[in-house]
Amino acid sequence: MDLGLEGKTALVVGGTKGIGLAIARGLADEGARVAVAGRSAPPEDVGSRVTSFFADLEAGEAREDFARTVAGDLGDVDVLVITLGGSLGTGEFRAAKLEDFRRVMELNFFAPLHLTKLFLPSLERRKGVVLYVGSIWGLEAGGKPAYNAAKAALASLTKMAGRELLPRGVRVVGIAPGSILHPTSSWKRLEENDPQGFAAFVRANLPAGRLGTAEEVAAVAVFLVSPRASWVAATTVVVDGGQSLRF
Repeated sequence: MDLGLEGKTALVVGGTKGIGLAIARGLADEGARVAVAGRSAPPEDVGSRVTSFFADLEAGEAREDFARTVAGDLGDVDVLVITLGGSLGTGEFRAAKLEDFRRVMELNFFAPLHLTKLFLPSLERRKGVVLYVGSIWGLEAGGKPAYNAAKAALASLTKMAGRELLPRGVRVVGIAPGSILHPTSSWKRLEENDPQGFAAFVRANLPAGRLGTAEEVAAVAVFLVSPRASWVAATTVVVDGGQSLRF
């Protein structure tokens, strides 16, 4: 199936590793012109269709500088994928520190919100698509409290912004991956350092008997930002192999 992404310009923020990198590769395979941004360089085999920006986007001023750089180098973008995320602190709400909530909300919610607003004029001109990479922990209770709250806010933003922006030609969607195994994931470290604990987690939580892969998540993401998914808007699609059914 031709997804209709040939010649589109796509920016994947957080696209130098993990799920973001897999999405970038998937977009490039469909013929899109892809740029990735992150605090590390992408692997050398990422492909000639993919260019990269070094960017630490936790601070608002850095995000503004980044948006200006992208506009100068790429022009308008058709697809904006934001995979920023990270967790801090304890798994217990009573012990969670307010500062951890602030930092996690900044990275997981305010940074995507700010980047969306910065690129919105470009997206409106191109009738583009925004895709947020959230988490099943933003839809269910199970992860660390600060991370849960931030990803829940992102899911709400997907609905709110999606409803408001669709009449202006901009489609907003999200995905909520479950536990995903890739070389830079915390699950990979657990598998290597505590194989018995890893196996016990899989048995208890994954109906398929394994974790998902970044490529499986990317396949859904690439479809969702394509014209083939034009009727999918203002919603978050769960990509977890049935994991959340165990909650």
